[in-house]
Amino acid sequence: MKKYFLLFIIPLFLSCQTIPIPSEATTIIKMAENQENQENQVKQNSGTYTLVVEGYDWGPGASKVILHLEESLSSVQMEDYTITVQKKAQCMGEEKETTSGERTILYAYISDEQGNKVDEGKHISLVLLVAPNRQISSPMQYLPACGGNVWTDYRMTIKDTSSNQVWDIEKDRIRPLVDSFNLKGKFVYNAEITLTFADFRPTNQNEKSPLIIWLHGGGEGGIDPSVPLMANRAANYASPEMQAYFGGAYVLVPQSPTFWMDNGKGEYTRGEVNDRYNESLMALIKAYVAEHPNIDTDRIYVGGCSNGGYMSLKLLLLNPDYFAAAFPSALAYHTKHITDTQLETIKDIPIWFIHSKDDPVTKAEETVEPVYKRLMAAGAKNVHFSNYDHVVDITGFFGGDNYHYLGHFSWIYSHANHSTLDYDGKRVQMNGKDVTLMEWLAAQRK
Repeated sequence: MKKYFLLFIIPLFLSCQTIPIPSEATTIIKMAENQENQENQVKQNSGTYTLVVEGYDWGPGASKVILHLEESLSSVQMEDYTITVQKKAQCMGEEKETTSGERTILYAYISDEQGNKVDEGKHISLVLLVAPNRQISSPMQYLPACGGNVWTDYRMTIKDTSSNQVWDIEKDRIRPLVDSFNLKGKFVYNAEITLTFADFRPTNQNEKSPLIIWLHGGGEGGIDPSVPLMANRAANYASPEMQAYFGGAYVLVPQSPTFWMDNGKGEYTRGEVNDRYNESLMALIKAYVAEHPNIDTDRIYVGGCSNGGYMSLKLLLLNPDYFAAAFPSALAYHTKHITDTQLETIKDIPIWFIHSKDDPVTKAEETVEPVYKRLMAAGAKNVHFSNYDHVVDITGFFGGDNYHYLGHFSWIYSHANHSTLDYDGKRVQMNGKDVTLMEWLAAQRK
C-alpha cells in the first residue's frame, strides 16, 4: 500500500494538476483577495487634511477637519462620512496611554482651504462635536506623569463610505488666535535659566499700547508656549473682542521650564521659601518692554492662574512700583507667608481677584480670602474679589449653571471677561458705571 500510494502522488505532483478545493475554502480565499484589493484601493485613495483646533473654556478642541480633494465639488452629504481617531501620548510611550474613538460630525459643506464656505471648491469641511467631557475631541491631554498638559499624537482617519476615499494624513493645522502669536520667544537669564514665551503684537504698533502678561498654571510648563496659550484659553487676550477694550494691546505669555512655584528642588513653595523663577521672569518682562518701545509703561498688567496667580502676587510684592494692575485667579500664595508690611506696599495697586469657593486645590480660606480682607483692612481703595460658588458652563451649551467644572478652574471667568461682581455680590463700578474685568483693567494706569 505504501508503494502504491507514493506512486499515485508523485505523478500527480510532477504533472502540476490542480487538486480540487472545497467550496468553503474558495469562499475564504476570495474574501481575502477582496479585502486585500480594498486595502490597496484605500492606500491609493489616501488623502490629506487640515485640522482646525480652537480654544474653549476647558481647553483645545479639534472642531473642524478640512479634506483636500483632487477635483471640485458643488455638494456634499454629511451622512457619507465617518471619522475615527487614535490619540497617543508619546511622552509615556505608545502603549501606556492610548485612546481611540469616533468623532461626531455636525455639519458638512464645500469650502476653501481655510474652511470658508464656497459654492464650489476642492475642499470639504466637516464640523465636529467638541465638549468638555469628550476627551477624544481634544488633541491635548492632562497627564501628570508627563508634567501636565501635553499635545498628543492625534491621528484621524476620515472615510467617504460612498466611494471608499480615505483621508488619514494631516497636512496642516489651523489654530485660530494662536496662529497670530509668535511662538519662538526665548530668554536666557544668567546663562542658567531659559524661559520660552509667546507674544502677540497689536496691529497699531505705531501707537503706545498697554501690555497684558499672562502667567500659566502648574500644568503648562515646558518649552512649547502653545501649551499655556491653549490649555486654558489664554490666547483669547488677542481676540478682537478683548483687544477692543484696550485699543490694541501687546500680550506676553511666558513659560516656565517646570512650574512657577518651583522652590529649586522640584517641590512647591507657597510663599514660605523663595521660588527659583521670579528673578528671571521679571528680567524677561523688562527686556521685552525695552525691546518694544511702543509699550505704554504706565499700563502693564499682570495676571495668572493657580501657579501663575501665585507668581502674579509675588511680582507685585517684589516690584510694587512696576505694574499698573493685576488680575490673579485661583491664587496659590498662602496668606500666612505674607507680612503686613508687604501688604502695605501693594494696597494701592489695583487688583481684581477671581476664585471659586469650592476650589479643592487652592483653598480660598488659606489664600485669597484672607489676603483680600487684609488688603481692605489696610485701606485698599481699588481691590476687588469675584468669589464664585462654582465654576459653571458660561456658554449654556452643556447645562449652564447646572454644569460644574472643577472648582479650581476659575480662570475660565478671566479669559471670557465674565467677572463683574465684587465680594459683596454687587457689580463693580467705575464712575458710576457697571464694568467687566477687562473694562476695569483697561482703565488702570500707574
